[in-house]
Amino acid sequence: MPDFAPIKSFYSQLGFEIISEDEKSSNYPGYLVLSRKDPLGNSILNFYGDDDRVFNQSYFKKFPRDTMRGYAVEFTISTSDLDTLYAHVQKHLSANIMRGLQTLKDDNREWRDFRMADPYGYYLRFTDLLDWGQS
Repeated sequence: MPDFAPIKSFYSQLGFEIISEDEKSSNYPGYLVLSRKDPLGNSILNFYGDDDRVFNQSYFKKFPRDTMRGYAVEFTISTSDLDTLYAHVQKHLSANIMRGLQTLKDDNREWRDFRMADPYGYYLRFTDLLDWGQS
């Protein structure tokens, strides 16, 4: 991430808290760890870089600076109170909603979710708890 400020602001609106932040220095662009607590389990997100030096990291420098971050990545975050979270998102982050709250079905299950994008284009899916075979 070239700037942590939009990440901190956005994710705090979704209930994430900073659990670790390595400040940038003359030879390190910083690292940010966020956590969202939920009765279903905690979600943790890690972000690297807080300035333009992120573009010179050994892997990231292979791509043009304007490459959309998050392309073809979807973070699925289960929450125990989807309705309350969605109401908050509608009020405070409505411009980031990519698909509103829906009930979905496949051959084996039914669930509800909504989708949104963060300030850098990462696609987030907030959903009721789904059994992906983890139980």
